Amino acid sequence: MLSSSDPVYFELSWSILSTIGIGNVLFGFLVCSIISFSQISAVPLITSAAGAIANGLCYYAFYAEGNPVKGKAVASAFADLFWLVQEAGLSFYSYVILSRVLRNHRWHVFAGLFWTIIVIISALRITIAITRVRSILDGGDSYQEVIDNLHIGYFVSIAAVECVSAYFLLTVFASAKTTSLKAAIEAGLFRYLMRSAEVRLALLAVIGVMRAITYSFQTTAQSATNVASQLDRFAYTMECLFPFVMLSVEPITAIQILLPYAY
Repeated sequence: MLSSSDPVYFELSWSILSTIGIGNVLFGFLVCSIISFSQISAVPLITSAAGAIANGLCYYAFYAEGNPVKGKAVASAFADLFWLVQEAGLSFYSYVILSRVLRNHRWHVFAGLFWTIIVIISALRITIAITRVRSILDGGDSYQEVIDNLHIGYFVSIAAVECVSAYFLLTVFASAKTTSLKAAIEAGLFRYLMRSAEVRLALLAVIGVMRAITYSFQTTAQSATNVASQLDRFAYTMECLFPFVMLSVEPITAIQILLPYAY
């Protein structure tokens, strides 16, 4: 129940971030109705929906003052789990592509590295969720420093998994471009695919590093109270917009071209 002192939901940035997620989902269904649904198109749909739900739960847990403490704790826990789906889920964009074009030893090496880092990311986020619940139940921000330190490891791990994916993906592009007669004929297309892959994956890695730095200066739970926390909110907004980039037909084109040169 909202009281007169509660901030209105659509006056806060969380509502805008949720709206971006909902918009991405609707746009994704439009794209899927044109090019058909696939595993790779599921990534931006799922991550956007998870982000929209998480941001709504964040408002309930940290901004609506009239809610019971236990309700806030439950909302906070589920918000962290949905943020895990959103932020770690973006990495599966590269995973789906590489699962089609890597073979044998290279695939086993990549999959081993990928899932090891994903397990680390999940463990850190679950620990963050548990610590936040304890903080809400105890009252105050006594656990904020611990939460900040956990976020540093969390975001650095996200950047690491993107760097691993970028290495293998760009290696496949480069190999196909070098060895394929078709690639020699269509060098411009491969150059475009490589550059766009570099930009996409580098952007996710930069966002991960940026959030690891800015979140370390967070002083209040889920509030932008200083310059660093406002920069963190900006970086997260870019992260919410990123699925829009994924909702192109380029990945499908890339798989179709690279599949004959899988190794």
